[in-house]
Amino acid sequence: MTFVESRPFRLPAHSMLAANLWVNKIDHKPKNSLRICLLSYRSNPYSGGQGIYIKYLSKALVEIGHEVDVISGQPYPELDQRVKLIKLPGLNLFEAENHVTALEPAHLLSFTDFFEWFSMLTGGFAEPYTFGRRLVYYFKKNKPNYDIVHDNQSLSYGTLQLQKMGIPLLTTIHHPITSDLRIALANESSWQMRLLIRRWHSFLKMQKKVVRQLDHLVTVSEASRKDIANDFKVSEALIKIVPNGIDVDTFRPSDGGERESCTIMVTASADVPLKGLDFLLKAIAEIKDEFPNLKLLVLGKLKEDGNTAQLIKKLGIENLIYLYSELSTEQIVGLYARATCAVVPSVYEGFGLPAGEAMACGVPTITTSGGALPEVVGDSGIIVPTKDYSAIANALRLVLSDSRLREELGLQARNRILRHFSWAIAADKLTTVYQSIINQTAPNVFANH
Repeated sequence: MTFVESRPFRLPAHSMLAANLWVNKIDHKPKNSLRICLLSYRSNPYSGGQGIYIKYLSKALVEIGHEVDVISGQPYPELDQRVKLIKLPGLNLFEAENHVTALEPAHLLSFTDFFEWFSMLTGGFAEPYTFGRRLVYYFKKNKPNYDIVHDNQSLSYGTLQLQKMGIPLLTTIHHPITSDLRIALANESSWQMRLLIRRWHSFLKMQKKVVRQLDHLVTVSEASRKDIANDFKVSEALIKIVPNGIDVDTFRPSDGGERESCTIMVTASADVPLKGLDFLLKAIAEIKDEFPNLKLLVLGKLKEDGNTAQLIKKLGIENLIYLYSELSTEQIVGLYARATCAVVPSVYEGFGLPAGEAMACGVPTITTSGGALPEVVGDSGIIVPTKDYSAIANALRLVLSDSRLREELGLQARNRILRHFSWAIAADKLTTVYQSIINQTAPNVFANH
């Protein structure tokens, strides 16, 4: 077999209760309450990690006594009622029915609006850049007084300008998008499409310039830190690590009911080669005759008649695939409660929230070795090589046919998330980072406002 199976320590029957008590006993109250501003150029609450990061981090920071504002472009996040949302609307072209006609006459009066529209029209992605411009305008007009501003990977000239204005600034880089670019190019043979891919990722030129001038960076894993340092040419010593958290109160094992037989769950936040869904689909096709009740629950949208949709038809597994999108968190947890196991087939992940959420729900989890996934899973799941659908198939055979193994892996997975990846732990670590930055930064230009 080509898969890698790790058997961790055996947990006693009371371990789950003990782990919950361990988390609850940690004192996460900060010494000083801070006024924190979180920045997010887009915060889709239903897909992608940015909206999830903003939602749960802001809540965790509020719960330990901080005051938190979120400044976000569209789509806007879903936030705790104690968190103030400051909307910084762009053109929201991804929601427009027709990108060509989305530009209104008033937009011609704004360089920022016109640039965003023209970039979309020519295959570019300008949202990080235009968000930064709108952000600077907002700060100059309103002169908000924050103790710390925390940018969620816009890496724009605008956020760099805030730093130059003397505002204490921390930037999270989940992973370098250069990884996405490399994988996308490697999976595309058409020179026309390769040109479009490069055009879409042209914002990376800005991000590379900005990163090298930022004073304070944080990322979510050791794998991401190494990749950021290598791709953006910055020192690893500059980059602190604060892993993402998981909402362990919401993502938790079901209180009752049996899991469905031979039901696999996967999250495809984006229908792109990076997520490795093709390899899981090939694995499903390989084992479908061995498990008559096999089904695959896919959380996410697939491109109509895209490569993934075509592959499903080619493999003849349409009847095994169940698609779900724009679900509430409670509905997602409900899917995990049904799942026999979860698979994260990604070629690369800077952290891997779907893996953490599945593990928090006590779902036996199979992941690849892509990026930071081994850091998240540890010895509490099964790890297979990237791009190896036969290894995924072998791991599925093992998990689907061994109920005792599923029980062990589910229990161990939940315990690992409780001990290492709660949002309370993340908020506590970030508070320490915030205070260090504040102590190093001169008073900002709005401090006396």
